[in-house]
Formats: sequence, C-alpha cells, structure tokens
Amino acid sequence: MKHSNKKWLWLAIAAILVAAVTAWCGTCAMNATNGVESTFKVSTSAALLIGIFLVAALGYLLGSISIQGVSLGTAGVFLVAILFGYLCTLPQLQNIPILDSFYIADSSATLNNYFSKVIQNIGLVLFVTSVGFIAGPNFFKNLKKNATSYVLLGAMIILSGTMVAVLFALIPGIGPEFSAGILSGALTSTPGFSAALEAAESFGRSADIITLGYAIAYPFGVIGVVLFVQLIPKILKADMAKERELLKAGAQTVSEEKPGLFHCDSYGLMPFALAVVAGLIIGSINIPLTASGYAGPRFSLGTTGGTLALSLVFGHLGHIGKLSLKVDKVAVKVFRELGLMLFLTGAGVSGGVSLVSEIGKSSLGGMIVVYGLVGGVLMTTIPMFMGFLFAKYILKLSLLNNLGSITGGMTSTPALGTLINTAKTDDAAAAYASTYPIALVLVVLASQLIIALMGG
Repeated sequence: MKHSNKKWLWLAIAAILVAAVTAWCGTCAMNATNGVESTFKVSTSAALLIGIFLVAALGYLLGSISIQGVSLGTAGVFLVAILFGYLCTLPQLQNIPILDSFYIADSSATLNNYFSKVIQNIGLVLFVTSVGFIAGPNFFKNLKKNATSYVLLGAMIILSGTMVAVLFALIPGIGPEFSAGILSGALTSTPGFSAALEAAESFGRSADIITLGYAIAYPFGVIGVVLFVQLIPKILKADMAKERELLKAGAQTVSEEKPGLFHCDSYGLMPFALAVVAGLIIGSINIPLTASGYAGPRFSLGTTGGTLALSLVFGHLGHIGKLSLKVDKVAVKVFRELGLMLFLTGAGVSGGVSLVSEIGKSSLGGMIVVYGLVGGVLMTTIPMFMGFLFAKYILKLSLLNNLGSITGGMTSTPALGTLINTAKTDDAAAAYASTYPIALVLVVLASQLIIALMGG
C-alpha cells in the first residue's frame, strides 16, 4: 500500500473514532440532562484514561501530517489538548465523562484543572528524567569542554527575551505583570511563570493578568521552537549524516558498564524511580532571593530542575558501589516519548481552560489576545534567532549542537523531542541538558525582576 493511501486510511480511522466518541458523549450528556440512566457506565478513572489516549491518538495523527517535510510531530498532541481544554469550559458540554475527568467544574479552585495538571507534571518528570539518563554519560565531560559556550548562549537567549519583555511592558496598558507572563509562556517556562506569580503576590499585585499572558503565549512558544528546529536544517540544506558525525566527534565517549554490577530489575526502573524521588525533594528546596526571606521572592529548581540534575548525576556515575544505576536504552526512550505526550496533554488542557477563563476576566476582551500573541511571537522568535546566530558565528557550534542548545536555552521540552526525531540521534540531548539549567535560573530571575523593578 502506498504511503499516501496509508495516510488517508489512518485519517479515515481517526474520523470514525471522533464520530463514535462524539456520539457517545452526546448521548451521555443528553441522558444526564433528561435524568435517564445511560447504557455505558464509565468511572472517572476510565474516562480520564480514554481522554488521555484519545488526545494522544488524534494528536499524533495531526502531528504526522507533513507539509514540505515539516510536521508538528508530538506538538500535534498539544493542539488537540488545547481544543479539549476549550471544550471543557463550554456549559452545554457538561456531564460528558471524558471532559469532566480533565476539568472538574467545582467551586473549589483547587479542584479545577486538577487532573490535567497532575498529568502534566507526571509527563514532565518522565521526560526530563529520561533526558538526564540519556545525556548523563557524556554530560560533565562535554560541559567541561564547552561550559563557556553553553553559559553564554543560555544568557544570550534569556537576556534578549527579557529585553523584548521590558520594551513590551513600557507600552501603555500592558504593564510588567502581563509582559512577564508572556515571557514565561513564550519560553514555555513553568518555573518562570511560578516566579512571576510569587513576585506579584509579594508586591500585592493581581496575578490574573500574568496567567493570561502565559496562557496566550504558551501555544506559539511550543509550536514556534518545534518548527524552528525542523526548518533551519532544511533552509541550510544541511547534510544530517555529516552533522550527526560532527556531534559525535565533539562528544567524549564513555566506557561500557562495568561487569559484576547488581541490577534490581532488567529495565532499570529502580534507579529511574530513585532519581525522580531524590530530584523532586531537591527541587522543592526554596532559596530566598531578598532580605525579606521566605516572605519575598524565592528560587527553587522545581520539578524540572531537580529531576534533571539527579538523573544527570545518576547517568554520569553509572553505578554506586556494586549497585547499577543504568536504565535500559529502550525503556528510557519509551519513557521520554510517553512523558512528552503526557506533558503536552496536561499542559494543553490547562492552557485551553486558562485561556478562556482569563480572557473572560479581562476588561480589554479579545484585544488582549492580540497584544499577547504579538508579544509572545516576538519573545519566542527574537531569542531563537539571536541565539542561533550567536552560536553559529561567534561560538562556532555545529548545527545539531547549536539547535540542541537552543532548545535548552528556550527551555523547550517539546522541541528537544522533535530535534531528536529530526536528527535521528539522542546525542542532541546533551546540549539541551547543558544549556537548560542556565536558562532555568535566568528566566526565573528575569520574571521576578521585571515585576519588581518595573511595577513601581
């Protein structure tokens, strides 16, 4: 069967699946409205699982559509999830099990969007920990060799984004809070978003506008970098086989695992789980940034930084005494893709819900979306291009090392997954892991300083 025929076959299957689920959901809603018992009894957990994997199935089908060799890839899951988030907010679609499982329409704010955020965090932990184990064996040797380049590139990306955010905040009617929210969304940085919220609260300012800026800018922050890492090699007509060789040549090789080590399980799930637990504990440590102590702005590695740090260390060590810390290569790749899918599902649903609710609160109505989109596009594209040109012409990094560092500097989890698939090598993860910590710290500080220094 030809490739084009296979594509249409899968699209037909997707259409039938959507029609069947739509009919089922419509029946559930109608029966609930009329007080009629439904034939299908679906528990909350089962409905949640149906929703997650329905988003995944439709998202991967959307992501597989290629135009001139460029596709959304896993980011297609994100777009479908945003649609689900929007559908969750429609009153006429209440009582549909799949939507209710993602978003609980309850007066308690702690319950709203609860499950989607849990899915997002689980996915983020799986993905980032996998990246750490993949990059760990070569990470510290490569960091020692290129540390200055990674620090400079990370600083360049965040500084240029911050400068755009500052200029945007000076526009009448925008303000620092909205601009800081857009910056964190454009860089898809949840820690930066959290830091902006904390800074606003510490100065007694409204945090709603920050959430709105983050929700508006986040979608392009994801899609923009995903497309960038695919388009640049095509524009430059890069020889990917040659670029893979350059990337490997610049990496330090490591020895094979020592014989006689004890493995707790055949897939390495124990060291993976241990890295997650230890990383989450370290990531929860808060460090005060001002004389106000814990009452003022604070910094922490968070879910992402803590688990990345520990998995890098575990991947580098390989063992502690006779206890192996290795994770099976196939298992870690599956965790990486599964984590990315779950992360984009949770983030997309949360983003869709937040976008609708926060626009409704804004006095500017739909125009606030236009402002946010323009700012988000600028805060995503300008740092990307400046970082890429700086790495190419000043730092003289190879293409894949350059793009890997860009995904880290932009703190873009989805773009790294796309780059690995585009480059057909996991070695790009090392550059991401090296630049990411620098960008993480700087974007947190930038989000706080924009509000602290410009909010007076």
